[in-house]
Amino acid sequence: MLHFFLFLLFFGQVVQSLRICSFNVRSFGESKRRNSEIIEVIVEIISRCDIMLLMEIKDNRNRICPFLLEKLNGRSERAYSYVVSNRLGRRHYKEQYAFFYRLDSVCVKQVYQYPDLQPGDEDAFSREPFVVLFNSPRTAVMEFVIIPIHTMPEMAVREIDELYDVFLDVKLRWNTKNFIFMGDFNAGCDYVAKKQWKNIRLRNQTDFVWIIDDKSDTTVKSTTHCPYDRIVLHGEMLINTTTLGSAKIFDFQSAFSMTEEQILMSKDAVRVEASKNSYF
Repeated sequence: MLHFFLFLLFFGQVVQSLRICSFNVRSFGESKRRNSEIIEVIVEIISRCDIMLLMEIKDNRNRICPFLLEKLNGRSERAYSYVVSNRLGRRHYKEQYAFFYRLDSVCVKQVYQYPDLQPGDEDAFSREPFVVLFNSPRTAVMEFVIIPIHTMPEMAVREIDELYDVFLDVKLRWNTKNFIFMGDFNAGCDYVAKKQWKNIRLRNQTDFVWIIDDKSDTTVKSTTHCPYDRIVLHGEMLINTTTLGSAKIFDFQSAFSMTEEQILMSKDAVRVEASKNSYF
């Protein structure tokens, strides 16, 4: 059975919720943009979310995000917008991060492309985080930062650890307290051994809370069981108002009546979803 996870972040006595999702589309380039079946699934998934992080976009003509936005707004009464990073990566291999978000739920206050030029530790990331500061007037935590990451598997330990430096940089730059780290960390199985966790600052400091544990499976192949995709929280208010351990499994294969082969064509990892509930 193929599945992805549902995460609920509860904020007090509430009715409405804010869904924050992460989706690593597999090599999302022109060929997938032209595939109507794949696009239909991707649009359906994005439309379930108030904020959607898309990863592994490979687009040197600036076609994919405008195309998705047109499809989204053509089917939804609630308008979306997006912000997208520059093409990131080393040498000829480039990817982009993009955030699609509902305009009646959140607004983007600021964006920041982490420069990855820390003296003595330059070029630590394969795809530098594209950091976004969101404002959500209907939630208890009205302002929060999302730091996305798609690590190179062989460099996962170093890149996950380096997220702590990004955190320090952004915290000083924006004077903000609430952080969500999310994306394809490649944080498990052969890429991060148990003995290596003690050297990862984002893990060994108690003020960071990992929502997805090391026993979870966030892959789409039935033959693998690895917790590659993660969500990490920082911020006293964010953590204290979150019901931890609220992960639920959603059967992706059954919901969309897709075969394993079809899913592997459209995606590389599970969709990770966080629902932030709001106060009146």
